Amino acid sequence: MRLLCSAGGVASLCLAFVVPRAAAQGMGIIQGTVTRADDGAPLAGVVIVVRGVGTRANTNTSGKYTIDRVPTGSQTLVFRWLGYKPTEVAVTVTAGGIVTADAKMEAQPVALNDLIVESASKVPERAVEAPAAVTVIDPRILQSTSISGQAPLALANVPGVDLAQSGVNDFNVNARGFNSSLNRRVLVLVDGRDVATAFLGSQEWTSLPVPTEDISSMEFVRGPGSALYGANAYAGVLNIKTPSAREVVGTKLSLGGGELSTIKGDLRHAGLLWGGRIGYRLNGGSYRSDTWSRSRSLLDGSGLRSEYTAASDSLTFRASCSSCARRELRALNGQTIDPATGAALGNRDPIKTMYGSARLDYYTDNGAVATAEIGGAQAENEIAVTGIGRVQITKSVRPYARFNFAARNYSLMAYWNGRDTREPQYSLASGAGLEERSNVFHFEGQQNNKFADDRGRFVLGASFRNYSLNTQRTLIGSGNDDRSDNYYAAFSQLEYRLSGKLKAVAAARFDLGGLIDAQFSPKAALVFAPNDHHSIRLTLNKAFQTPNYSEFFLNVAAGPPANFTALETALRANATLGPLLGGVPAGALFDNSAAVPVRARGNSNLQVEKNTGLELGYRGDLTSKFYVTVDGYLNTLTNFVTDLLPGVNPAFPAWTAPAAVPAAARAAVEGAIRGALLGNPATATAGRGLTRLENGRSAIVLSYANAGKATQYGVEIGAGYQISPEIRADGSLSIFRFDITEQLAGDQLLPNTPRAKGNVSLTYAGRKGIDAGMTLRSAQGFDWAAGVFAGWIEPQTTVDANIAYAISNGLRIYATGNNIFDQQRYSIYGGSVNGRRILAGLTTRF
Repeated sequence: MRLLCSAGGVASLCLAFVVPRAAAQGMGIIQGTVTRADDGAPLAGVVIVVRGVGTRANTNTSGKYTIDRVPTGSQTLVFRWLGYKPTEVAVTVTAGGIVTADAKMEAQPVALNDLIVESASKVPERAVEAPAAVTVIDPRILQSTSISGQAPLALANVPGVDLAQSGVNDFNVNARGFNSSLNRRVLVLVDGRDVATAFLGSQEWTSLPVPTEDISSMEFVRGPGSALYGANAYAGVLNIKTPSAREVVGTKLSLGGGELSTIKGDLRHAGLLWGGRIGYRLNGGSYRSDTWSRSRSLLDGSGLRSEYTAASDSLTFRASCSSCARRELRALNGQTIDPATGAALGNRDPIKTMYGSARLDYYTDNGAVATAEIGGAQAENEIAVTGIGRVQITKSVRPYARFNFAARNYSLMAYWNGRDTREPQYSLASGAGLEERSNVFHFEGQQNNKFADDRGRFVLGASFRNYSLNTQRTLIGSGNDDRSDNYYAAFSQLEYRLSGKLKAVAAARFDLGGLIDAQFSPKAALVFAPNDHHSIRLTLNKAFQTPNYSEFFLNVAAGPPANFTALETALRANATLGPLLGGVPAGALFDNSAAVPVRARGNSNLQVEKNTGLELGYRGDLTSKFYVTVDGYLNTLTNFVTDLLPGVNPAFPAWTAPAAVPAAARAAVEGAIRGALLGNPATATAGRGLTRLENGRSAIVLSYANAGKATQYGVEIGAGYQISPEIRADGSLSIFRFDITEQLAGDQLLPNTPRAKGNVSLTYAGRKGIDAGMTLRSAQGFDWAAGVFAGWIEPQTTVDANIAYAISNGLRIYATGNNIFDQQRYSIYGGSVNGRRILAGLTTRF
């Protein structure tokens, strides 16, 4: 090492060898064991934080932990784990020494006073003082849902949250109404990285790089959140964090499978190098299963109706439901179509997913952490319900890279997300192949500081994001495809404690982008906490949702061409109109009257949707065993982006007669055609959408517009009661109401949300390695309308159950059942009929 330095070796290499030795002179190591106070059993997963330094670690399956590179001097360790009383241990660290700090933790009911959240303000704070409705997902739920490969299932019991599922992994997660297919009203972050797709802005849940059991925290913030998080934090924010390397040192292997021919495996390994200064974490997983989705290719168009009959108690197929008779021209991958009946033949190709990541952490002497990570996921054969019908993703790859530097008072972040459809994704309705190659580059910095003797705190940040997109003209026309767009933002939050019991919060964000006008998103809140166990919150905030690239620039077939041959023949037979068409060649009145294209087109003049919300909330521990949360809200939603509708885009005005028709007679011909089409319910859409494209040729165009205003209001109640040291009961009830005050003719503006839903759970955490739980979940029926699909969603009542047994500290077996009584239901109109799924597996750690 000295020879390298004296010989003029590379400076950075010399510094790399010297720094650890110099730094180690002021560092020590803390290690110990955490056990349960009553019986001495080791506790795994306990989070240990060095107060004021930020360094943290987790206990392993034997309850042991090690924290390297702790500054010398007096330090205080804080031990936290859900269901146990926080414990503090004071130690003195000596340079180069090892100090032992064991802890015994007392079991206690979950208390809101003990929960620490970060998502509501982008800085850690007690849950009772958060200026938003925020829910922390129990780590035991993350563990029990992991084998399913369906991360959104962990949110099923959160008050106010809607989960609309089709197939295995097509989930639409929303809060407080106006859910949709390909919903994007909830911003989803994984370690600060927005994981939405570039083209649609929605989530591909198969792209998560880790299983849910490897998630260190999951928080859901309900309500408008653009003041801190910007576009698409319209109805809430789901903030997911994965553990650093030193929190999960060791190796973990999980294997499982079950119904739907499911097979799943995960492997993770993490370790420390260079005296604990560097940590690494590697993980990979694979998943394979059948799906509940079915082909709908029958020639008589009865595929959807026959699929839904067994799942519909009231058989409520509305007369206006044109989607009930919609035939798909393409079968699911792996199947072929019988030319005589249209029936799908053969076996469906399975849903397959592979994912993994590699993470490197560098721990500095002052508690800062630099992280570099790469990873990705590949998904095959998943089916998504979209506005133009179902789309099957044959094979897509979602790589990413991330860098983050987190210090005590500031952080810097940069990431890249990619998406590449290695094989075309197919519109099942039209059979067209669709492609996407996109990249998202994001850079962000944030600083937070306290002032006025810690009575105040501010957060200040800014970000830049670039989207690049190329669909090979399969989704966007040549004039708008292969594009790049930039977005800029600055945000700040200031909170100040006006007294020992009252805190004021003000936040604002400014967003500017190439496709949207400048947006200002403010937030104001008052939090009154008479003591450590109760708080009342009043919040006013605004949010916006940016139209996605599909809504701006879509250019695809919306269905099979329309045949207007009979219409042209009737016009030519008319004694008055026939002579006026003499100069138009037969069959060419609509350019090709036998095949008039039906196109779905975007609208480049769309504006953002807006949400203004007022919330009143209470959170409190009523006793040492009983907690309650109550959140009421009133939201005004404006400027909705409509579904695909005819005649709403000014860029495509009403159809005009060919130049061969005398000018004086064109109005009469156009009026007769429009009247004939509008007079027949089967062709009314064509009558409103008949137009001419940019090249002058006739077409029926469906497009988007901004229209509509709605008021939504409701109450969300959550409660938990510790029945005994081993048994706990939790539940929630959500009441939702809405009023539509403005609506565009022809648009079906519906919240796609039940008026009431609730759940009750019982969990058992035994002293002999046994954990179990059961949940009853019920929701009222409601009308659904999104894109081409509209119909009635039946009431649902399902029961989930899980059980696990820890054979030893390093081996755990478990089983999970969703919808164990196999109630056949669809939760997205146009989606699949979902049933029971029981899975079992084991996890070993060493």
